[in-house]
Amino acid sequence: MENTSWLEVSLIVDGELAEAAAEVMARYVKGGVAIESTAVAANDEDEGGPVGPLRVCGYIPVDEKMEETRRKLEEGLWYLSRIRPLPEAQYRTIQEADWAEAWKEHYHPITIGKKLIIVPAWLESPERDRIAVRMDPGMAFGTGTHPSTQLCLELLEGRTRVGEPVIDVGCGSGILSVAALKLGASHALAVDIDRQAVPVTLQNAEDNEVAAQLEAGIGSVTDILEGKFSIQKAPLVLANILAPVIIRLLDDGLADLVSTSGELIISGILAAQWEDANGTSVLRQALKVHGLNQKEIIRSGDWVAVALAK
Repeated sequence: MENTSWLEVSLIVDGELAEAAAEVMARYVKGGVAIESTAVAANDEDEGGPVGPLRVCGYIPVDEKMEETRRKLEEGLWYLSRIRPLPEAQYRTIQEADWAEAWKEHYHPITIGKKLIIVPAWLESPERDRIAVRMDPGMAFGTGTHPSTQLCLELLEGRTRVGEPVIDVGCGSGILSVAALKLGASHALAVDIDRQAVPVTLQNAEDNEVAAQLEAGIGSVTDILEGKFSIQKAPLVLANILAPVIIRLLDDGLADLVSTSGELIISGILAAQWEDANGTSVLRQALKVHGLNQKEIIRSGDWVAVALAK
């Protein structure tokens, strides 16, 4: 009979002790040991990085051998503490769950604008009159739950030109490219510097039956301009990234991807990054230098998305 509960054992230690504590713990727990950060340093351009103490964690099956295993583990940790003091191990009993299915409970259909609805791939769309974009969250960013993605989709809904291509820079999960194709775009070029994004984007395109129209690859603005993909320009270009990255991409030629009389949609921008106390910002100045003028701006909480005309 399989165990239905586990005894979680954890220690919070500094970086120098984490590996030693994990090595001792690994002798007695099942399924390996996890070393987790307890804090993350903020970063303007990505998810930041771990700082501070680390949490070393493992699980002992709750069975007839549990107390003996726990005694041996505590003995091993005691010997390690003779070399350098360790905090007391923390224990708690947790019930086993089918985590592969349980996490799905947190994802629900999300309506966007007037036409779109983002639907988790394992559910049926509750609104048949909307265009369903089916998404299976993977390792890539962009499930439709973040305000920046929702804002970008809202602007995209009214600007996708039927029968014309789009370029999606920093595609993540491919949600924007897939939505554009389902709104009538003829072709979508989706690029990202994260290798994990490409297979996730292709799978989501397959799930939405638009794979034949979607081209995905590793790359960025310079790769597109150098002709490494099938198109170098489009009447609609999308960049749901972060403000500092958008500024860099503008210097790389982001505006050159937008065809004559075309539009650029940018998102992933905090309100303070769009407009400072003087009513301007480094980002807005960079857009102006590259010949892009604001057409529409929409907001959600602290986030903004902007449509710009070339």
